[in-house]
Amino acid sequence: MGKGARKKGPKKDRKPKVRDVFVARPFEGLAAEPELIALREFVPSATARLTLAGETGRTVTLGTVLPMAAAAFVRSDGEVFVGMQVQTRSSDISRDLGRSLRWALRAEPGDVLSVPDTTSPPEEGERLQDLLVPDAELEVELHEDFSWWLPEDTEATGDVAMSLERANAAIMPTERLSTGAYWVLAGEKAHLRWVWPADENRLLQALARLSAAGELGLGEDSRYAGSFRAHGLLVPVWDLDPEAHAREWAEPAEQLGERLQTALTSLDDEPLNAAERRSRDGLIGRQLTLR
Repeated sequence: MGKGARKKGPKKDRKPKVRDVFVARPFEGLAAEPELIALREFVPSATARLTLAGETGRTVTLGTVLPMAAAAFVRSDGEVFVGMQVQTRSSDISRDLGRSLRWALRAEPGDVLSVPDTTSPPEEGERLQDLLVPDAELEVELHEDFSWWLPEDTEATGDVAMSLERANAAIMPTERLSTGAYWVLAGEKAHLRWVWPADENRLLQALARLSAAGELGLGEDSRYAGSFRAHGLLVPVWDLDPEAHAREWAEPAEQLGERLQTALTSLDDEPLNAAERRSRDGLIGRQLTLR
């Protein structure tokens, strides 16, 4: 062995690195994508029963916010809940929720998962797409408060009582008009926030087509306010008359949805004309920040 040469020791086994890639559209492929985004981003108090793939023998309820913003918990009566609105996230929200769901299926009454597992290396079969029936819709139930955290005839105490009080105080009146479409009364303003499961560019073109034709509103006392991005989808927002009840906007919203779907379909045969392209450029400049 030459001078200065070092004897090489045995090679250590190294675990293969798993590339953790940011997933911009984490709920893609699920029929419930619009509702999942709405429950994650702006619906205050709501629950929905999940349709699990395979035979698990348990039922799980998805909730917007859980006590102490927990990722999952099992009530004292055995009801299992997974939370959508949590404080931490990884590069793939679907994986975070899938891990919380798998934890919840093994948990016992009284168990609480404070935060989702966002640090373990990615593995196969742990995303929502792997754990839910892909074409199952979500039957969303809205609540006026967070009393669903507790079994019937149970009174909150301690930290849960404080968390319940804070959560109830933050609720904005909300009504569901259709899939992914929610009327929200935010202080002195009312809005329609509508999560559309369409490619962002195509949706902008369809909105521009309606705008150029003067068909983008929901009637008097409404106006298109702009849009924001949420988990890979564009969410158009309309300002509405706050004095009108949510049910008064149900039919106009249904008609708008039909017009928008027709506009999306027409893009396959007819590209935007000059006026529609100008409308699209204007819409692009009207991005909102959700508060």
